[in-house]
Amino acid sequence: MSEACDPDLKNYPSFNAFFTRPLKKEARPIDESSTSVVSPVDGQVSQAGEIKNERLFQAKGQDYSLLELLGGDAQRVDQFSGGQFATIYLSPKDYHRIHIPIAGQLVKMTHVPGRLFSVSPATTRAVPRLFARNERVISYFDTEAGPLALIMVGAIFVASMETTWQGVITPPHGKQLQHWNYEAYNSEHNQNVTSLNKGQELGRFNMGSTVILLFPKNSVQWNSLMNAGNSVKMGQAVAKILT
Repeated sequence: MSEACDPDLKNYPSFNAFFTRPLKKEARPIDESSTSVVSPVDGQVSQAGEIKNERLFQAKGQDYSLLELLGGDAQRVDQFSGGQFATIYLSPKDYHRIHIPIAGQLVKMTHVPGRLFSVSPATTRAVPRLFARNERVISYFDTEAGPLALIMVGAIFVASMETTWQGVITPPHGKQLQHWNYEAYNSEHNQNVTSLNKGQELGRFNMGSTVILLFPKNSVQWNSLMNAGNSVKMGQAVAKILT
């Protein structure tokens, strides 16, 4: 609670308000290097590495397809094929707001309906194609490192996922993919609906879950913090921009 903007428990009207409490700015300093990519969340690195043959490594003996993860969007698959991915697990004890790892302009968002399996490390090892089967919200950004996909993966007990620009995305739970095209809106209205600085808040989980980052080929290089099993804090440098 010493990190919270409001350290007085009596001032939180609900458990969820407490659970998603904002932190003091100084509690999570943002790495200021012009070439750094920062962690979008507090959590534990599940996996990080190269997207090989359009598949992402989940756990020993388990992987899943990039096409399925992105809800069948073949054009986006081409952007990230051969690129880099990182999967970060947020346990219930972690700070549950999500921040952008590099400055970017929002261009599209997709809600993919799906299951709500637990995303704990034990379940990740046991359930095939877990992250491509669970409900998820995919936000696409244009950045100086090229396209960025930030994927919020739903899970058991997650009451909702929301973004700062669209509010609560789930629930209600729909059975069809939903798309929001901000690039078309920006062009039609000659304005940028959402431009975020590195480390700026973009959304939250109303319970613990997982975030997946996707970058194009030859755009970023993960550092040693992104080894599986390591803990990371939002704002820490986790990669270097190569482009």
